[in-house]
Amino acid sequence: MHVRTLTSGLAAALVVTFSLMGGQAVAAPAADADGALAARVVTYDASGSAEFRSAVDRGAAIWNESVDAVELRPVAAGQRANIRVLADNGWPRAITTSLGNGTVYIGRQAVNEGHNTIRISSHELGHILGLPDRKPGPCTSLMSGSSAGTTCTNAYPNTAEKAEVEGYFGGGFARTAGAVPLNTMIVD
Repeated sequence: MHVRTLTSGLAAALVVTFSLMGGQAVAAPAADADGALAARVVTYDASGSAEFRSAVDRGAAIWNESVDAVELRPVAAGQRANIRVLADNGWPRAITTSLGNGTVYIGRQAVNEGHNTIRISSHELGHILGLPDRKPGPCTSLMSGSSAGTTCTNAYPNTAEKAEVEGYFGGGFARTAGAVPLNTMIVD
């Protein structure tokens, strides 16, 4: 994971400033003694993802390789996860409850049609991280989802998608207009 530096005093001042201005403030990740910005940890529980468990773990690892401000980790035993991942026979979808929280369904219907399981997992996790669908779209856009076709196996977010997630978790203080609305089901 890459490390980004930001002084904690500046981050705290901006949070207070935006709060006083009436804007929606989102807590910035804490900085360590050297001023390195710590990633926000978002846990996931893939115990209900059946045969897609390894694809879910790989999708999470792809996000961890791609962005600095958030880290997806398997939930520890006895703890509640931010994200539940389930397998079912429907179409893949995500239900967001708040930024970094919700439920992902890895639907067998898309897999049976030939869509790549790792791309599905990474795409659905992208919704939980705040990204909307961008359809139709090219294979280079992870959030183009199924519109890129069954031959597309790209499971990595593009530069713009990475930057958007970094903005949400890396000290960005307000959700942007393109963000996924909260408490919404997104059926891909």
